[in-house]
Amino acid sequence: MAKKPGKNEALEALDFIISVLKEHEKDLDRLIGELGKVTGKLGSGGEMANKVERVEERLASIQSEVASLIKELSAPRELPHVARGPPVIVRCKQWDDFKALAVGAETVSFLLKEAEKSFQADALKEGRVLTYNGEFPRDAKLLKFWLARELGVPEEKVFEGVLAIG
Repeated sequence: MAKKPGKNEALEALDFIISVLKEHEKDLDRLIGELGKVTGKLGSGGEMANKVERVEERLASIQSEVASLIKELSAPRELPHVARGPPVIVRCKQWDDFKALAVGAETVSFLLKEAEKSFQADALKEGRVLTYNGEFPRDAKLLKFWLARELGVPEEKVFEGVLAIG
């Protein structure tokens, strides 16, 4: 599956497009100047002079459109937000898999299941909910500290409870 470009990549692409359009605008400027010289040499009233004049007008119109496009693209604005469906749920059977995917998560939750001598950890990262069920010590404070350290998440972003969809 192709990865969607990030905000920085999209802005870099936009900057590239703007610089290409500016180069084209310079080329159009040069061509209009050269056509003006040719028209002057041909004189007025001839069939060739009329054709050159129409080309010159079209180029001037294109140059105006390019300048307008550059101005519009250069204006600062937010990239459009793409609506998404519910987050994808990723259920990991191995702690190492969960850890690799959840490092730096936005939020982490956990539940101690004392009767089963296990715990559940959920992490929200990049619109995905990652889930792990497995064994761990029974102390909630120790589990919170351990999860924060293991996942590189500030301890205040780890809570006992459940991350749920919608």
